[in-house]
Amino acid sequence: MTTLPMTLLGKRVLVAEDDYLIAKSLVQDLRTMGVEVVGPAPSVAQALSLIEQCPLDGAVLDINLRGEMVFRVADVLEERCIPFVFASGYSADVVPKRHTGIARCEKPVDPGMLARTLFPTT
Repeated sequence: MTTLPMTLLGKRVLVAEDDYLIAKSLVQDLRTMGVEVVGPAPSVAQALSLIEQCPLDGAVLDINLRGEMVFRVADVLEERCIPFVFASGYSADVVPKRHTGIARCEKPVDPGMLARTLFPTT
């Protein structure tokens, strides 16, 4: 298990991932670190719905959810000043210019690196 600061405890993080096994592993890893996981959301529509329903501290977004790019979700998160990272096998060139400053973690994602990227000051 990755040792991270106690400030991760109770953070509410949206996981938007459509691959069942990847989502299950990521959710389990985040919960082990004390993160309260929202989701996982396997579609853009479900991710947007969860953003409306739950206060969030951060989000992990797969770039392609069931054939739909996740950038509408990223836009909403940015509007709300909620930090997020892209967790994907896609190259950086698919990310629109408006999101080029957002961190991108390659799959398979190391949960400790993901947490440090999402919450760099914790």
